[in-house]
Amino acid sequence: MNLTEKAAYLKGLVEGLGVDESSKEGKIFKVIVELLDDITLSVADLEDGVAEISEQVDAIDEDLEELEDDYYSFEEDDDDDEYDDEELYEVVCPNCGDTVCVDESMLDEGHINCPNCNELLEFDFDCDCDDCNCEEEEDK
Repeated sequence: MNLTEKAAYLKGLVEGLGVDESSKEGKIFKVIVELLDDITLSVADLEDGVAEISEQVDAIDEDLEELEDDYYSFEEDDDDDEYDDEELYEVVCPNCGDTVCVDESMLDEGHINCPNCNELLEFDFDCDCDDCNCEEEEDK
């Protein structure tokens, strides 16, 4: 039995007992039954509102989950693409021993500052590979 049914049952009991509504006790019973009926209707309205809000929150949660999946899968794809084309080299700083990763553009500049100790790291190397134009450029 839910609250609405219990309130209706109580109201029926009071009416069925033939309580005299003109007596002091009858007036009190009548007001108590009316109050319980009003409270029951308010609680039922609140329960309906909570159920509706709960459905909305569930829908928002599902939408948010889809957005998170899209965002994180895009971010992972983006991160993978960022480093696929770029070759990195590790350089050990002679001053602090920290390992620094550098790319081709940094090597082409010829120097960088160590991010740990700010020591100037200079790059001077001769390429002895067969697949680049290093020797041709030196001859010019």
